[in-house]
Amino acid sequence: MEETNSKKKINCTEGSSSSGTGSSSSSGPYDTVWECVIPYVNDPRDRAAASQVCKRWYAIDAITRAHVTIAFCYSVTPQILSRRFPQLESLKLKGKPRAAMFNLIDENWGGYVAPWLNQVAIGSFPKMKALHFRRMIVSDADLETLANSRTGKSLEVLKLDKCSGFSTDGLLHIGRLCRNLRTLYMEESMLVEKDKEWLHELASNNSVLENLNFYMTELTQVKPGDIELIASRCKSLVSVKISDCDISYLVGFFRAASSLEEFGGGSFSLPLQQTNEGVFSDPFEPYAGVAFPPKLCGLGLTYMGKAEMPVIYPVASKLKKLDLLYSLLGTEDHCELLKRCPNLEFLEARNVIGDRGLEVLAQFCKGIKRLRIERGADEQEMEDVEGMVTQRGLIALSQNCLELEYLAVYVSDITNSALECIGAYSKNLSDFRLVLLDREERITDLPLDNGVRSLLKGCDKLRRFALYLRPGGLTDVGLSYIGQYSPKIRWMLLGYVGESDKGIIEFSKGCPSLQKLEMRGCCFSERALAMAVLGLTSLRYLWVQGYNACGDGRDLLTMVRANWNIELIPARRHFVHDDERGTLAIAEDHAHILAYYSLAGERNDFPNSVRMFDPSAFRNT
Repeated sequence: MEETNSKKKINCTEGSSSSGTGSSSSSGPYDTVWECVIPYVNDPRDRAAASQVCKRWYAIDAITRAHVTIAFCYSVTPQILSRRFPQLESLKLKGKPRAAMFNLIDENWGGYVAPWLNQVAIGSFPKMKALHFRRMIVSDADLETLANSRTGKSLEVLKLDKCSGFSTDGLLHIGRLCRNLRTLYMEESMLVEKDKEWLHELASNNSVLENLNFYMTELTQVKPGDIELIASRCKSLVSVKISDCDISYLVGFFRAASSLEEFGGGSFSLPLQQTNEGVFSDPFEPYAGVAFPPKLCGLGLTYMGKAEMPVIYPVASKLKKLDLLYSLLGTEDHCELLKRCPNLEFLEARNVIGDRGLEVLAQFCKGIKRLRIERGADEQEMEDVEGMVTQRGLIALSQNCLELEYLAVYVSDITNSALECIGAYSKNLSDFRLVLLDREERITDLPLDNGVRSLLKGCDKLRRFALYLRPGGLTDVGLSYIGQYSPKIRWMLLGYVGESDKGIIEFSKGCPSLQKLEMRGCCFSERALAMAVLGLTSLRYLWVQGYNACGDGRDLLTMVRANWNIELIPARRHFVHDDERGTLAIAEDHAHILAYYSLAGERNDFPNSVRMFDPSAFRNT
C-alpha cells in the first residue's frame, strides 16, 4: 500500500496527550511537533516510518491521511483500509497486473471493484471525494450503487482508467446523480455503448466539470451539441479528450470552451468532395474554420494527415503537450510540425518519427521533459524508410534535451555508446523504458552490459526502469550491474535478460528499494526465482511469465512466508486461426507466477485458469 497525504491543518497550540511507543509513552511536546510537521510530510514511506514511533503518532497519521494509493487491490481489504484511514478523501486502486494491457491474462482474471465501492457506499469513508480505479472490472450495478450513495452526491473525481465491464447504462446514473463531478475519466476503458443519453445527462446536470476524458473508447455516438453544452455550462472546463468526432463539427464547442487548455481525440474523417469538373476539393477546406481556444497548450488529434497539419499551426508555438500516436504522419511530416513547437514539454508519437524526427526534436524542443515513442504498424514503417528509431536518434536527444525526466521508446537498433550517452547527459531522468524490437535480424552492439551500467550509474534519480531486449541482449554480468546500480529504483520490468540462474541471484543482491518486479521471457528456474525473492528485501510484488517451470511448483516453496500469496497460471496450448494460411495453428501461452504481500489472505474470486499455490500439498512428499 502506498500512501500520501494532502495538507491538513491541526491546532498546534494545544498539547497532545501522551501515548505509548509500542508499549512505552510519548511526551506531549513531541506530539505537538509531529502534529505541526505532518501536513508537510508527503512521502508515504516517511509517514509510514513516523507512524511506527508510538501509538499517538500512529493515530495522528490515521486521522490526517487524505490520500492512499493501493498498488494491488488484493493486498488489503476495504474493511482494513477504512479502519486504518477513516478520513480518506482520495483513493487510487490498481487491479489486474499490467500484463492485462497486452492481453497476456484472461479478461475474467479478477480485479473486481464491487467490494470497494460497496464499502464506500455504506459510508466507511465519509470524506471521500476522489476515486481512481485502474485495470479493474466495474459493472453498471457498481456505478449505480456509487451514484445513489451519499459519497456519489459529493464525489468530485471519478477515474475509470483502463477498466472494463460497464456500459453507458452505468454512466447514465453517474451523469444524472453525481452533479459535483469535476473529473470524469474513462480513457482506454472497454465499455459497451448502448445509447448516447449518458452524455446529455452529464451536460444537463453538471456545471462544475473541469476534465472530461473518454479517449480511446467505443463511445462513438457523440452529439457535438452535448459537448458544446458542457462547454457552455462548465466555465472551468480545462481538458476534454473524446472519441471519434470530426473536428469540423466542433467549431461551436471550441468557441464556447474559452478556458480549455487540452483537447484530444476528434478526427479528420470527412470524405473528399468532387467539384463539377470532377476534381477533388482541397482536403483541408472543411477545417479552415476551426479555431482552437486561446489557452490551449495540449493537443492530440486522431487520423490527422499531412493535408490537415495546418489546423495546428496557429497554436503550435504555445503547445507544451502533443500526442501524435494516432496521427497519419510520416517522418518528414513529424519534422515539419516539431519545428513549429519550441515550447514542447511532452511528446507522444510512433517510431515512424524516426531518428530524423528525434534530431529535429533535439534541435528545436530542448525543453522536452517527457517523451514516449510507441511501436508503429510494421507496414507504416516499411513505407517510410526513415521511420525507425536507433542509437542515432537517442544520442542526439540525450545530448541536447537535458531536462528529460521520462523516456519510453521502442528502438530498432541500439548500442552501448547510446546508453552511455543517456547516462552522461540525462541527469534528471526518473523513468526510463526501452524495448528492442525484433524486426531487425542484426543488432549493432550486443550485449548491452556496459551501456546499461553507465546509464544506471549516471541517471541516479531513476525510480522506474524497464529493459525489454532479446536473447543475448544482456548477460548475467549485465543483470548483476542492474542490481548493483539501482539503489533507488522501485519498479522494474525486465524482458529477455540474463543467461542463467546465476544472473538473477546476483541481481537480487542489489536493488534495495525495489518493490515491484515484472519479468518476461526468463531463462531462470523456479528455485532461482524463489531465492531472488528472498534476496530482494523490499519486494512486495512479483510477476513472471515464461520461465523454467519444474511442473508441480515445489521449488517455489523457498519463497513461502507469512502474508505472501503465490498464484500460478499453468502453461497451456490452444488453437488460433492463421489468417495468412487460412488454417488453425497451435499457440502456447507460457506459465505465469504472481506473488505478492497481502493482509487480506488468499482471494476467492479467481477463475479456473488460476491456481493458488498450496505449500501444504508438499508436506508429505
